[in-house]
Amino acid sequence: MAEFKEISPNAPVGAKVGNWFNNRFPTVFAEYRKHMSEYYAPKNFNFWYFFGSLAMLVLVIQIVTGIFLVMHYKPDAAKAFESVEYIMRDVPWGWLIRYMHSTGASAFFVVVYLHMYRGLIYGSYRKPRELVWVFGCAIFLCLMAEAFMGYLLPWGQMSYWGAQVIVNLFSAVPFIGPDLALLIRGDYVVGDATLNRFFAFHVIAVPLVLIGLVVAHLLALHDVGSNNPDGVEIKAGPKGNRWSPDAPADGVPFHPYYTVHDIVGVSVFLMIFFAVVFFAPEMGGYFLEYNNFIPADPLVTPSHIAPVWYFTPFYSMLRATTDLMVNVLSIIIALAAVLTFLKSKSSMLIKVAIAVAALVAIVLLKTFDAKFWGVVVMGGAVIILFFLPWLDHSPARSIRYRPDWHKVLYGVFVVWFIILMILGIKAPGPIFSTASLSWMTNELVAMVGTLFYFGFFLLMPWWSQIGEPKQVPERITFTSH
Repeated sequence: MAEFKEISPNAPVGAKVGNWFNNRFPTVFAEYRKHMSEYYAPKNFNFWYFFGSLAMLVLVIQIVTGIFLVMHYKPDAAKAFESVEYIMRDVPWGWLIRYMHSTGASAFFVVVYLHMYRGLIYGSYRKPRELVWVFGCAIFLCLMAEAFMGYLLPWGQMSYWGAQVIVNLFSAVPFIGPDLALLIRGDYVVGDATLNRFFAFHVIAVPLVLIGLVVAHLLALHDVGSNNPDGVEIKAGPKGNRWSPDAPADGVPFHPYYTVHDIVGVSVFLMIFFAVVFFAPEMGGYFLEYNNFIPADPLVTPSHIAPVWYFTPFYSMLRATTDLMVNVLSIIIALAAVLTFLKSKSSMLIKVAIAVAALVAIVLLKTFDAKFWGVVVMGGAVIILFFLPWLDHSPARSIRYRPDWHKVLYGVFVVWFIILMILGIKAPGPIFSTASLSWMTNELVAMVGTLFYFGFFLLMPWWSQIGEPKQVPERITFTSH
């Protein structure tokens, strides 16, 4: 048993209460010091570092509002839509809770996309933070599952038909597809069994996994230390500052410095968040589709079925994977194999192995239906993010010190991602109404964007080493403001 720490009888009441708890629950105080007051973060964080704490804030908003919604929601295909209307119309402040939850779903993805992009440009996935990134990608994958399952619960037209389309995609998986789709639906069509399964996963199973992953993400981060815009390890620098002789000279305690710093980001975020909640909760049909205010009807199919905006980049990739794209991929693989065979300085055995692998890949592409490869592409677009720490071979971690054309490439990547997002919202067919541009279809442009997306990551081991990086400083650069 640990010895009790004594405190002066003349100490303030707050200090006495703190000492009383510290003597009886020292573990929580030790963890507080480890993760807050004695966790030293780089002193050059900029606005990009708001989004981690904002993601935590939105998670809390979603959990709290979700608890209140579950009090009145009925997971029954005959009553689900009516229960949502009851929440909106008759439950005191129910409309506010529902709109906070629906807006929070979109806000979560806005914040997470920006948080992941910050990790991308500053190399926060590089050694020794590979596990931090992997946990983060698992959170993103879990968040997508949570959002998809929650999207079915209002039981509106778009909820029903969106679930119908996405679940049917699993039937394209060879051999086990139909059984897998049946297992997910719980019935031969999307119905009451599907609603109950999705409700259970949305409310209990996935949030538990999500919270566990968030805890693992934070613990892994605090074990190796935070990255910074310069991509320089502060732990490797000189030791000693005003707080501790063992602390990094370029670090400051997370509390109170960054807890106060994050209040600025939280304040701005909440102003924007509640402006949307009060004045534009549907956001023109992007946050809440107008079709979802119509009860689900299995006999009436909406003219255009599209997922919510945060899924649309991956939905675009799914729609872009047609027979044409399979043929293009086959040609690309064949050309790559021929060039490797002719230009590579590797041994003949390796060249033959590459040629055989390319032949097998082409045969597989031609054997299975394009719909199946669409599912593979859509899933692969998320899974490939897990491997980013081992794809980037650049000598410089941060974008600040990479060749300037890297910044352009990252910018083009963002532009294509936004284009895919927009294309996923729009109906298939020509993008422009003029006859001269009728060849420029949604699927064709999305195919180019999909190839760029995967090319960006798959070719990263090659292009990330091209060019001369700028001189990386030994210590972080910081200007007080």
